[in-house]
Amino acid sequence: MLSAFTARPIIELKQRDKSKIESILAYGDRLLVGLNTGSLRIYRINESIDELEREDGVPDSDEGAPPTQKPNPVDLMREQEKFSKYKIEQLAIVKEANLLVSLSNGHVSIHDLQTYEHQETLAKTKGASTFAVTSNIVKDPSTGVPSIVSRLAVAVKRRLLLWSWHDMELASDTKELTLVTGIKTLTWATGTKLIAGLSSSYVLVDVESNAVVDIVGPGSIGGAPGQDGGRFGGVGVASMSYIGIAGTAPKPLATRLGEGELLLAKDINTLFIDPDGNSLGRRQIPWSVAPEAIGYSYPYLLALQATKGTLEIRNPETLGLLQSISLPHATQLHVPQPNVSLAHAGKGFLVISERFIWRMRALDYDSQIDALVEHEKLDEAISLLGMLEDALLKDKEGRLREIKMVKAQRLFDQRRFRESLELFTDVSAPPERVIRLYPPLISGSEEPTAHEQNESTEASPGDSELNKDATVDAGNIGSDHRGASDSAPVRMPEKQGSGDADPTKPSIKSSHNEKDENVKDWRSRGSKEILDGRDLKVATEELRAFLVSARTRLQRYINPDGTLKSNNSSTISALDEGSQPEVNSLLVKRSSSSLTGREHQLHDTAKLVDTTLFRAYMFVSPSLAGPLFRIDNFCDPDVVNEKLIETGRYNDLFDFFFGKKLHRPALELLKKFGEKDEEDEAAPQLAGPRRTVAYLQNLPPDMIDLILQFAEWPLKKDPELGMEIFLADTENADTLPRPVVLDFLRGIDKKLEARYLEHIIHELNDTTPDFHQRLTDVYIEGLKSNDFENEESRSFWRERTLDFLRTSQNYEPYKALRQVSNDDPNVYEARAIVLSRMGQHRQALDIYVFKMQDAEKAEEYCNQIHLTETSPTSSPLKSRRPSVLDPEDAPPSIYHTLLSLYLSPPPPHKPQWEPALNILAKHGSRMPASSTLELIPEVLPIKDLESYFSGRIRSANTIMNEGRIVAGLRSSLVFNEEAKLRLGDGIPGGNGGRNRRVVITEDRVCGVCHKRFGGSAIKVLPK
Repeated sequence: MLSAFTARPIIELKQRDKSKIESILAYGDRLLVGLNTGSLRIYRINESIDELEREDGVPDSDEGAPPTQKPNPVDLMREQEKFSKYKIEQLAIVKEANLLVSLSNGHVSIHDLQTYEHQETLAKTKGASTFAVTSNIVKDPSTGVPSIVSRLAVAVKRRLLLWSWHDMELASDTKELTLVTGIKTLTWATGTKLIAGLSSSYVLVDVESNAVVDIVGPGSIGGAPGQDGGRFGGVGVASMSYIGIAGTAPKPLATRLGEGELLLAKDINTLFIDPDGNSLGRRQIPWSVAPEAIGYSYPYLLALQATKGTLEIRNPETLGLLQSISLPHATQLHVPQPNVSLAHAGKGFLVISERFIWRMRALDYDSQIDALVEHEKLDEAISLLGMLEDALLKDKEGRLREIKMVKAQRLFDQRRFRESLELFTDVSAPPERVIRLYPPLISGSEEPTAHEQNESTEASPGDSELNKDATVDAGNIGSDHRGASDSAPVRMPEKQGSGDADPTKPSIKSSHNEKDENVKDWRSRGSKEILDGRDLKVATEELRAFLVSARTRLQRYINPDGTLKSNNSSTISALDEGSQPEVNSLLVKRSSSSLTGREHQLHDTAKLVDTTLFRAYMFVSPSLAGPLFRIDNFCDPDVVNEKLIETGRYNDLFDFFFGKKLHRPALELLKKFGEKDEEDEAAPQLAGPRRTVAYLQNLPPDMIDLILQFAEWPLKKDPELGMEIFLADTENADTLPRPVVLDFLRGIDKKLEARYLEHIIHELNDTTPDFHQRLTDVYIEGLKSNDFENEESRSFWRERTLDFLRTSQNYEPYKALRQVSNDDPNVYEARAIVLSRMGQHRQALDIYVFKMQDAEKAEEYCNQIHLTETSPTSSPLKSRRPSVLDPEDAPPSIYHTLLSLYLSPPPPHKPQWEPALNILAKHGSRMPASSTLELIPEVLPIKDLESYFSGRIRSANTIMNEGRIVAGLRSSLVFNEEAKLRLGDGIPGGNGGRNRRVVITEDRVCGVCHKRFGGSAIKVLPK
């Protein structure tokens, strides 16, 4: 049981002294003792409470050293024998007024606090039974100046008398109130409200407004008629005496507890109220015997059981009994109030009997917490930590969190999984500590690593104490958990690890070096019952919520790629200093103080949390594993791969690989199911090359090797679909390294290479000469080959080739000329186009005329060359209309070259009259007459040249008429411009020409100098 206080007798009346102690008063280093003889003894306390506490920590002296005599705890300073003629029943002080108040023989008297001389007996207090004093700091409502207001309340039968002192001055007015019955006890609830214990009930008196409020409570506390009277049906001890049970009426007791809380007690009934008299709705204290006196010594509730001779120490929150101290014949408690002496607040109190006075020394609170944990009073320890101030404990938050985790572990052992996991979540327990409560099926741990075994052998004594506290039997969690099932505890799994782990890499599993090694005790449970079956399923369902909460906390500090978040300035400092509780709560032990080491620890913790959450989903509800993979996660790929393949959830496995950017395993999985001719029932969504093509389209260009490796089988299975990897309208496809892609496609099929070249040249407008030359070579090689399904496909290929040779300006004609032979009919026209690009028009026409024997294509070729030569962009000097008369030095046109081939062919070819005459009829006007007539043989009849001469004449007339028309139009234009200049355009407000007039008035000023014109010379500028 807890040892919160130790009793030390400080005053003992000698045997020859026939006096009895009736009352005491402690303030400062003085202790006043009132005797039944009316004498007042004044003692000086030699040891302060702090010294008494430190005395407990002083080690005993050596056996050989001489014993040192400790000083007496108190010294008798003096004895005021004639302080009163009768026994001194009660003592109190009004420190600000330097007054001592006493109750003796039914009168309240005032004495000087220094000399203890009698000053005055309050006449109105004749027949007084008790009084109460309070002192408070009150601000003046008008000036705001604080002052000390002390009040004295005296109970005289049914009357309540009130005196007050403001600072040192006694107020002139005395209040008097009359209550319904006689007043037994008085207790100040606040500076202005008083609890009066009456014979049958309690009332709350407001001394400022004189309002009296009845307090309704159970049993003998008081209340409405017919209310339940507690465990004896409303019959108190006083009533029972009438039916033959001996006893006296119990006093109505009251005491102030913490801030804003009071306790009323009468008989065995209790009521917790607030300063306004309202019930707090708390349960009663389970007293078996009515207490003689109650009190409050921070933070404990005190109850003196006079019949048992014991002092009970209870927790005011849980009401649990923490300590019982045997004090024979003790009758009264004296707890110095903080407003009397701050040195006594929560430090100790006094207990008196007729012959003894004991001083209760409080142990330090850390030791009290340790004792509660050692005795498995975990709820009491948690409650006590919550009541105590932070300054009174070493690392209050850390200890409270650790004890709550131990309690949660006990609840887990009792198979109360929901309560356990909720408590783990509330205290933000380290995820590893919670996960290790589960068997390897969930936690994944098998056995401790060598590092952990060495660590366990080198544990410090402090660690073993923590382990001892963590491994005790979980039979008593606390008063609010009584009646729980005594199911067997769970065997805890060993440390998670793998044989190929890097021992030098910081991790949660191998790098922790903190003193709180509560993990070791879990391994000691190997002989206990294993958690399995329905219990394991229920426990795993509760674990999921805890792991989701842990994931949320981890996401505050690390990015999805495992690096620290740089946008939060507090993150770096928290990790670097290692002092932030939010960060420390995620780790079982802090083995590394460096930023990099703690970053690794956080990453390993995130990996453990997500992997365990995945196992939990797979065990409880596998359908929830898929959504986990569609968000950023740190799941272990090996564990996920093994579990999902084992259960045949290939779609979820693919989603996981994709989310983790494990592209190679994902593509291998797609290839496995996509290459099959028949659809696999295990993964119908992965059948065919479409998923692979879509996946490869999303890969960045720097992964070109992986893209090409897995693009081969879709291209072979479905070339049209496979080419979408490289032809899709996406940024990734457009930025792929094109030479590498071309080499890859050439190895599969040259047609695919040609298609990709066409895409980058025609759609992406790539003007790289190498690509244009490469496409030219591919086109020509295709023309020369016979790899075509039919003539239609050959014709289509030929049209694409010829069109590209005509339009592209970025390939080298001389390289292409080497590809086209002079004797292959498939490349005649291609050779002609290449020769044309080189300016070899006669050789190109030679192919059209003699090899292809296609006069229409020859004429079309000449038309294209003529348009090119006569276009304004090709030669600005040739843009003018030709003259009617041909100059003698005019160069021969392309038609002249074609005509010469028709009329004067090289041997062994014969002249071709018909196409020659057709050229003369259509294009004779475009050829010089002199050179053309020289080419016409003399044997050709003039009649056949009629169309030629007619064309020449029409052309000359057209030129002449066009010239006349242009000259007339120019004359009209000149006339119009001259008239507009002289007369203006005739539009109001428009251009007035030389007829422009400007009106000058007397008010007209210059727009530049702003002077009035007057008789000045004026010059009008044109618009």
